[in-house]
Amino acid sequence: GADVVIQHISSGISVDLVRTYKKMGAKLHAEATPHHFTLTEEAAIEKGTLAKMNPPLRTEDDVEAIKEGLRDGTIDCIVTDHAPHHRDEKNCEFGAAKNGIVGFETSLGLGIEYLVKTGVLTMSELVEKMSLNPSRILGISKGSLSVGKSADITIFNPDKEWIVDINKFNSKSKNSPYDGYKLSGKPEYVLVGGKIKLNRGEIM
Repeated sequence: GADVVIQHISSGISVDLVRTYKKMGAKLHAEATPHHFTLTEEAAIEKGTLAKMNPPLRTEDDVEAIKEGLRDGTIDCIVTDHAPHHRDEKNCEFGAAKNGIVGFETSLGLGIEYLVKTGVLTMSELVEKMSLNPSRILGISKGSLSVGKSADITIFNPDKEWIVDINKFNSKSKNSPYDGYKLSGKPEYVLVGGKIKLNRGEIM
């Protein structure tokens, strides 16, 4: 009777297993990260420790299976897997490096660029998987603009293109393999409880 969430789906086999058990009626949910639907294991050759994840990046077939899982509802949520690390924890041999990347600042842009623009998800579906669905699964009153809900809102222009520059991250950590990538939909305003916490003033 428990609600079970399978975290960080990274392989096609995992997508198939979740899909099968959901069809059998299990109270099962799954989530995936942007790096697992945008990058393959080849990134580890190009980006080195910046592409070291847990679970690791996999094949192109796995990436496509995750996209299909997101499209057909097998995977309910998209999460950042935000894992900031000090430069020295990544600037070392691959086996000794810490796992993970800075995920907050690129998650929306990657979702728009690799899922919405390619027709895998609609914008509404992307927003649901990044906000409403996680809230429902966790049983918290978030992810909605309904009257009486907390005014936790991100405002962005989905058509505005931007280049990822790790040196401009708000995060003190810069461990991202996406430096130099062109994405769309950079957050311009972030409100928490109705109060502006981020104001780049560049929405137009």
